[in-house]
Amino acid sequence: MLQSVAGWVPGAPVPNDRLPADWEVDDAWVRRRTGIGSRHRAGPDVATGDLAYEAAARLLARASETGEVDAVVLATATPDHLCPGTAPALAARLGLGTVPALDIAAVCSGFVYGLAVCHGLVASGLYERVLLVGADVYSTWLDPADRSAGVIFGDGAGAALVAAGLPGDPGELLAFDLGSDGTGYGLITVPAGGARARASGKPPELGDAYFRMQGATVYQHAVERMTGSCRALLDRVGWEPAEVDRFVPHQANARILRAVAERVGIDPQRCVTHLERVGNTGAASIPLALADAADEGLLHPGDRVLLTAFGGGLTWGSAALRWPGTPQTMCTDSMEGTHHVTPL
Repeated sequence: MLQSVAGWVPGAPVPNDRLPADWEVDDAWVRRRTGIGSRHRAGPDVATGDLAYEAAARLLARASETGEVDAVVLATATPDHLCPGTAPALAARLGLGTVPALDIAAVCSGFVYGLAVCHGLVASGLYERVLLVGADVYSTWLDPADRSAGVIFGDGAGAALVAAGLPGDPGELLAFDLGSDGTGYGLITVPAGGARARASGKPPELGDAYFRMQGATVYQHAVERMTGSCRALLDRVGWEPAEVDRFVPHQANARILRAVAERVGIDPQRCVTHLERVGNTGAASIPLALADAADEGLLHPGDRVLLTAFGGGLTWGSAALRWPGTPQTMCTDSMEGTHHVTPL
């Protein structure tokens, strides 16, 4: 079962009118293409592990979260290092001792993949409570000359606790639908740095250390895969689209979210979106959106909630759950402004 969620974003918002002048964009241009009004950037010497710690520490610090954590799963595409994983250092920093800890690299699908992994760890009886964190610092990977990615991505972290429970308990994780298509491996990538580039024996090309995405093709895949995944999962759990109380898609851009909601048949008023204020935060986007909506009282005990995401790999996934009976959330002062469900 999902027990609780929390979110954290670094620093002050960076609105569209403060984007680099040489990108030659204005607020209207960015909003029209992406639906984004601002995003947050991690400052110097701030990495993914730092953001993950802030979100997780706020979750674990609450009086109602005093139970022991048996394992840690970190979903990220921007680990602190290629080797080792970031999760063990996160667990140590949180004071969790020698609990098992691992990274999941499913890019923007990471939180949904991680939720399924945590569910499996608990349902198998291996562990009682697992901490799941989705965190990304895309600002460290963005090409300063690439405005197409620069206007979209922001930095952030979201944390969730997955715990043992009984069928019908509040927060029950009902079902998952996961998939991948490696034929689209090169559509979202950072070409340099890994074993493939090193094994080539060639010096990296200029710019290969930066994030690259073939936007138009990715858009088509994202809409198709998330729509298909949502439909398959709704059939599996026996929900009609009109019975979904809150639809929480990965916060990629407003056009993708709108297209998926329309194709699945979910009323825009039931869609949770906060990318207008934080942009695309990768694996952090769904837990941040959940924390945001719950903080405003927009998620109620027993609500039918549908999550869906799409990311590099290509990967995608959806999850169906009942919202916890006593939802508790934490958003820091970094997340200023009005928190709300925005019609797509």
